Formats: sequence, structure tokens, C-alpha cells
Amino acid sequence: MRRSAGLLLFRRTANGIEVLLGHMGGPFFSRRDVGAWSVPKGEYEPDEAAWAAARREFQEELGLAPPDGEAVPLGEVRQTNGKVVTAWAIEADLDVTTVAPGTFTMEWPRGSGRIQEFPEIDRVEWLDVGRARAVIVKAQAAFLDRLAEHVG
Repeated sequence: MRRSAGLLLFRRTANGIEVLLGHMGGPFFSRRDVGAWSVPKGEYEPDEAAWAAARREFQEELGLAPPDGEAVPLGEVRQTNGKVVTAWAIEADLDVTTVAPGTFTMEWPRGSGRIQEFPEIDRVEWLDVGRARAVIVKAQAAFLDRLAEHVG
């Protein structure tokens, strides 16, 4: 079973709670919006603690150190691809213009023999919870519900 861990940043605004989501990079998601946004996260091996992986992956995906602060456990969800994702929420503000995403390589177009490099996340935005719910990977919407319970 594949496992991922991530950090969901949130901030309180005059209009309510906003969450920081990343739009998945690469050719499969370039023209998609719904289901193409995610908590910044990544896979880890069984011998690594999920919390350590969440912090490492935040740094790898966004190019920024994860913020300090109280980490609120949001539990796990199982995505339709079978991957189990564990997340924590941290209240923090982050200037999205400072994000420097990591990259990955893949053969593209498939079967072409050409290896291309793509950003892990091609953009990062603060979204209100309603907008986030409309575009986040379906299973991860549970994290938004659990966050809402925590902040009241």
C-alpha cells in the first residue's frame, strides 16, 4: 500500500478560513481544475514516520521550510487510487510568491522516448473552504471537514 503525508496550512481571514492548496503539476493536470488540487504531500516508506514525511514533503514540494506551530492531526483518507494520505493542519500564513516547487521527470509524450521535467506543483493558492472543496482531490475533502470541526 502506498502512503503519503502532508501539511494543510490554514489562516483566518475576515471572510473565514482559507487553506493553502497546490495544483498538481505535469501534463495530466495542466488543463484540469476539479480534482487537480491537493494538500502539499508526498509518499514515504514504512520506516519513516508520517509526521517527518509530511514536513519533508512540504519542503520538497514548495521549496520552503514547513512552518512551526500547533499541528492538528486530520487523520487519514484513502484515495480512489488506493493511496492512504495522512495530514496535519497548521495555522500559518505563507506568501505564495515565495514558493519554489520541486520537479519530477517523466517520458512525455508517452512512448516518445523524450524525458521532460515538470514542477511537482505548478501553482499554490489560498482558497476559501467552499472553493477548496470544489477542486480538491475528492477523498481529501474529509480533511477540510475535520479542519472545520477543529476551528469551530
